Amino acid sequence: MRHYEVVFIVHPDQSEQVPAMVERYRTTITGKNGRIHRLEDWGRRQLAYPIAKVHKAHYVLMNIEVDQETLDELEHAFKFNDAVLRHLIVAMEGPVVAPSPMMREERKPSRDGDRDRGDRGDRGDRGDRGDRGDRGDRGDRGDRGERSAPRPAPVEAAAAATPAEPEAS
Repeated sequence: MRHYEVVFIVHPDQSEQVPAMVERYRTTITGKNGRIHRLEDWGRRQLAYPIAKVHKAHYVLMNIEVDQETLDELEHAFKFNDAVLRHLIVAMEGPVVAPSPMMREERKPSRDGDRDRGDRGDRGDRGDRGDRGDRGDRGDRGDRGERSAPRPAPVEAAAAATPAEPEAS
């Protein structure tokens, strides 16, 4: 039997059906001598891009060990379940039992409140930016040229530039 990581996302209107879906998939896997090494319900999360005008979905991650027949049956169940928006099955080298980064314990809040700076680090008060000169109100654009659209020529000048039609007598 091979190891796989399975992620599927469920339409947010069917979020209450997720436990029943997971139980159905669990019985499919274990009923054919498969094993579930890790099962994580990530809950509703923002999608990277809308799918069928849906902006949030319910995420579930499973690390399983099954044979090809069971995997095909599981994939068939995903394809024909209208509540499953997307699914991904990835072959793995071995069993994964450690919690995923999504489920790891949240870091303690930083000193500046509830925002976590992540990999960017603390930027301080930004007082160390160096001398940038007096910018004033930035009204003087100097060498950048005028940014507005060119003005149309006055009507009198446009009429004088066009040749006059001979008058009929």
